[in-house]
Amino acid sequence: MTRLKNCHNFHDFRTLAKKRLPGPIFHYIDGGADDESTYRRNTAAFESCDLVPSVLAGVKDVDLSVTVMGQKLDMPVYCSPTALQRLFHHQGERAVANAAEKFGTLFGVSSLGTVSIEEIAKQINSPQVYQFYFHKDRGLNRAMMQRAKEAGVQVMMLTVDSITGGNRERDLRTGFSIPFQLNLSGILQFLIKPMWGINYVTHEKFRLPQLDEHIDMSGGATSIGDYFTNMLEPSMNWDDVAEMVKFWDGEFCLKGVMSREDARRAVDIGCTGIVISNHGGRQLDGSRSSFDQLAEIVEEVGDEIDVLFDSGVQRGTHVLKALSLGAKAVGIGRMYLYPLAAAGQSGVERALGLMRAEIERDMKLMGKTSIDQLSSDNLRFR
Repeated sequence: MTRLKNCHNFHDFRTLAKKRLPGPIFHYIDGGADDESTYRRNTAAFESCDLVPSVLAGVKDVDLSVTVMGQKLDMPVYCSPTALQRLFHHQGERAVANAAEKFGTLFGVSSLGTVSIEEIAKQINSPQVYQFYFHKDRGLNRAMMQRAKEAGVQVMMLTVDSITGGNRERDLRTGFSIPFQLNLSGILQFLIKPMWGINYVTHEKFRLPQLDEHIDMSGGATSIGDYFTNMLEPSMNWDDVAEMVKFWDGEFCLKGVMSREDARRAVDIGCTGIVISNHGGRQLDGSRSSFDQLAEIVEEVGDEIDVLFDSGVQRGTHVLKALSLGAKAVGIGRMYLYPLAAAGQSGVERALGLMRAEIERDMKLMGKTSIDQLSSDNLRFR
């Protein structure tokens, strides 16, 4: 706990997670695709934009609440759905869901999640997103959506930038896969972090409950890479997604939109939200940063659909810049995964608390008392 109290920002949590996790697992969280240029650019892009504060505005009380796809959130930051969370800490999604509920924000479960959507729905009362991928088996897609409906999920989020897995060379070097197929270097990394292994074997068996009925994880040959290669449908198109939107008949969001043309098509097929995202730099290396694309997409569809944003967010000022350009809310991934790996639920709560405090303090310094007062007038690009 003392170490956790000494964590004051993204980099502190990352350092603590690196100390606790075996190398292959840390690098699975930490890495990007190919040369990781997009991964680096995601955060660097914020530095090309400066905030312009107003003074003497009377900012004693600040309201951080927003409404996104019909869900009222107490803060404009939500926990993006991410895979394999019980690999990072045995509490996994349970810890993140509890922390998100404590801070009154949205939490997402991945189809590659390690706790079932039904369990999370019973555990928390805050809004829940279900993120999934488009499979070659259309019946499986409908079955997964029906299961989410019956579990009471409020928002369906289809990831559209992952019809195949990105080239994550850090994972190739260590042999990281599920089940583990480690090389000698990777095995040594586990041996020098024995506490992780003790936690792993003394808690419930690792599983992917959203996919248990569809993937045999016991054979040793199935890996996450195989899942993306063999089960996902690379020929997915707009007509396919339009059918899914109609079948869901509720809040439906596309995650991974990066062009104004695709944003327009999302509106045309009836989506209620999009997430501008390049998957944290883990898919197409050399692509634009999410922040670089935000303004033109908001200009195109911001009045017609809820535009969310993620990738590269590390600070409250990053959140304010995205909100000023028209994002309705901002998703974080590594920003809560490092704290989860470092300290479970306590770590995630500390990270969300620090983020909320940063946003509130920065809002006061900007001279703003509510999120809807933020606009592009607050910004200058170099």
